[in-house]
Amino acid sequence: MARKKKEKITVKLDLPKDDTTLTKLYAILAVSIFLGLASFTFWVTNSHFTTAPNNQPLFVNTVCGYAPDYVPTYADNESCSILKDEPDTIVMTPEKSLTEFKKIGQYFNVPGMDDNITAAQDQPDQRMVGTCEVETSLPSSVTFRIKGPDGEVLRNGQFTDATSSGGKLKDCRVEIDDVPKGNMYAVEIISDEMVLEASYRLEMDYYDGIPENMNNESQWIGPEVELAGFSLRPTMFLNFFGLGFFILFWPASYYWDRVTEKTNRMEEKFPDFLRDLAEYWKGGLSMTVAVQTLATSEYGALNKEVKKMSDQLSWGVAFGDVIEMFAARVGTPLVQRAISLISEANRAGGKISDILVTAANDSREIKFLEGERKRSISSYISVIWTSYGVFLGVIVVLAKVFIPAIAGSNSEPSDDGDGGGGQQLGNMVIRNIEPLFFLTIFYYGVTMQALGNGAMAGLMSTGRFTSGMKHSGMMILLAVLCFNLIVFSPDLIGITTLPALKLSAGTYVP
Repeated sequence: MARKKKEKITVKLDLPKDDTTLTKLYAILAVSIFLGLASFTFWVTNSHFTTAPNNQPLFVNTVCGYAPDYVPTYADNESCSILKDEPDTIVMTPEKSLTEFKKIGQYFNVPGMDDNITAAQDQPDQRMVGTCEVETSLPSSVTFRIKGPDGEVLRNGQFTDATSSGGKLKDCRVEIDDVPKGNMYAVEIISDEMVLEASYRLEMDYYDGIPENMNNESQWIGPEVELAGFSLRPTMFLNFFGLGFFILFWPASYYWDRVTEKTNRMEEKFPDFLRDLAEYWKGGLSMTVAVQTLATSEYGALNKEVKKMSDQLSWGVAFGDVIEMFAARVGTPLVQRAISLISEANRAGGKISDILVTAANDSREIKFLEGERKRSISSYISVIWTSYGVFLGVIVVLAKVFIPAIAGSNSEPSDDGDGGGGQQLGNMVIRNIEPLFFLTIFYYGVTMQALGNGAMAGLMSTGRFTSGMKHSGMMILLAVLCFNLIVFSPDLIGITTLPALKLSAGTYVP
């Protein structure tokens, strides 16, 4: 009779596994370095540092395929996706409704692109849509039309219809394919009967020759985003200078700070664990029973490690090996120092309870001194943050108030006849300035200040410059938010103000 085969019993020991902390840190560093360098690349290729002889940044020449010494035409820009000029919409309405008339007209001027931009090439069509609302005293035939400077009605520029029985004109609308730049255009409303009240609205597509996502110096400013009343350009090339440093340093610093914080929480509970272990040992319990009993206690971040030691002891692993594996998992100098004392006492056959108490008191004293150091240093860290906040505030005020005031005071020509305007203050003449240039300098300044202040905060708190990168990252992020919400306004970053579609004279009778 064949004997029944015995089943094997497999016991999985929860022994120390390879620590993945450094692996995760290196992975975060690799990704951060890649993204950070990509941000720096985008910034530098759009900055003044890489402007080619054709006055285009390297980014523009690369994307559009322009040779460095070739000056692109308007037609060239229209064929490149990032330089294509998208139309803006300008609107004109009378300041107040027109009342009590049979015939009325108003002249207006139509803006357009500078001829120098197109270099004598055909300008894009400026589409115009006109609508009106007319109320007459009696049912009447009403004509709404738009005339060119030559006095002729524009193509598709006339609408004629009869008012309803209530004297109101419905669906009054004209759509003109192209309204070229010019003066003395006219809008007219003509009725057979008396018009009690009338209004109109002219809406036109306007081209300024400046690409939608570029400013008037071909610098990348990105698409506009409206957020809670703020007009933002989150992908503006200047942002990538600060974001490059933020991405490069902050993620790894933040991760390591979380690792350190977890370790500190374990170290804070470690003296309590050693003290309780000594008490159970003095009470006559074996080390295995003592650790297993403590595994049900509350030690915060240390609970998982105590439970693991309890399991290992129950599986027959020697106490000396268990505590050495525990020290290897935690990996801090404080824990390793205490475990080394306990291991030596255990091998020498000494009184382990006294060693446990001594190690507990020693660890508690070290953590107390560390806490005192942090509390004393925190005031200095606050001073560093306060000084950076004051510096950032002053820079924001200068950029938002002082620089625009100086830039707006340069209307007078200079005495030397070079045509450069300027404001004279005593014997000093302030020449024309470019606001974006100063904004750039200010932005670079606050970013470098953030790096320096953060590094100093890290040196004071832990003795390592690298530990201050979390402070630098938050300072840089604060600078990015302040500049984007306050400083990077359209007039300061070089966005051309839209011209007005406006009346050029009073009313007349056609």
